[in-house]
Amino acid sequence: MKFSIGDLIVLKRTGEEGHVTAFIDKQMVEIDVKGTIFPTYIDEIDHPYLNWFTDKKPKKKFPTLPEQLPVEKITERRQRLAKGVYLSFLPVFKIEEMEEVVDYMKVYILNELPHSVRFIYDMRINHKSEFKHEGTLHAFGNVYLHSVSYMNMNDQPRFHWQLTDIQNANMGIEEGILRIRPSKLFEHINALLERSEPTFAYALIEDFSPKKKPEILEKFEPKNLAAPTDHVTVKTIEAAKQELDLHIEALTENRKGLSNADIVKIQLGVLEHYLQLAIVHRQDRMIVIHGLGKGRLRDEVHAVLKKTPEVARFKNEWSGKYGFGATEIWFRY
Repeated sequence: MKFSIGDLIVLKRTGEEGHVTAFIDKQMVEIDVKGTIFPTYIDEIDHPYLNWFTDKKPKKKFPTLPEQLPVEKITERRQRLAKGVYLSFLPVFKIEEMEEVVDYMKVYILNELPHSVRFIYDMRINHKSEFKHEGTLHAFGNVYLHSVSYMNMNDQPRFHWQLTDIQNANMGIEEGILRIRPSKLFEHINALLERSEPTFAYALIEDFSPKKKPEILEKFEPKNLAAPTDHVTVKTIEAAKQELDLHIEALTENRKGLSNADIVKIQLGVLEHYLQLAIVHRQDRMIVIHGLGKGRLRDEVHAVLKKTPEVARFKNEWSGKYGFGATEIWFRY
């Protein structure tokens, strides 16, 4: 059945009406139903005109309105993804030499949280901003951001993002950078074709974390001393860290003359120092940022963690904030 952009349609399963907004490929189109835009297969929609003329149901007689109208129950849309905020990518195909190839990618930001979120988005290629946008995502809402050509996707653009919980000022600002390697993008597209799915998504956050409270050091004032003292020494334990950045730029300003071995030695010394502080403070978890590189520092960090009895477990998995450049640690006592 043929459709054109702007044609009125009806969903066969639900009977809801809408209109065609764009073509994705020969089997799928993008439709707008009551303000919600989403992709669907062509065989799941129909022209509504036949229903209009063949619907011979008798008109309902409206009863007299009661004095007190019933309160409409608010039903929330079922989540399509797990709880969190996501960047979603929809590949759009074209015919080239009798074969379907990806022409460009549509980028959406999705909010699967039950409250509104403020976002700032910036796509950069070679450190140059190509598209920037900020706005508000309502609860369980989504926003179409822009399109990126498949050729630009192969240049590994950086998707910078920042999220703020509008309704809770006690929650911290979450931010990070997403980069998709060409090989991984190819895997995603092949998986979509095999499963006949329209989009793939990356989780930016699962939820917001509370703001970190500033540490206040109380002033020491000696009381009821038998004799005045000229000098009082107060010993305090250094505060532990929930997040430890091992990039050498964060540890020392003067790196001139340092060999790679010297840099790794400094980084591991800082790691062991803050591991012991976390254990002294009986901290339950900590995140160590080691970056990607060739993976040498990551392997050295993991070797230290395996030798530390108080470390219960650790993992180095992809996250929206750190990518693969951080390891999360859990302690036991």
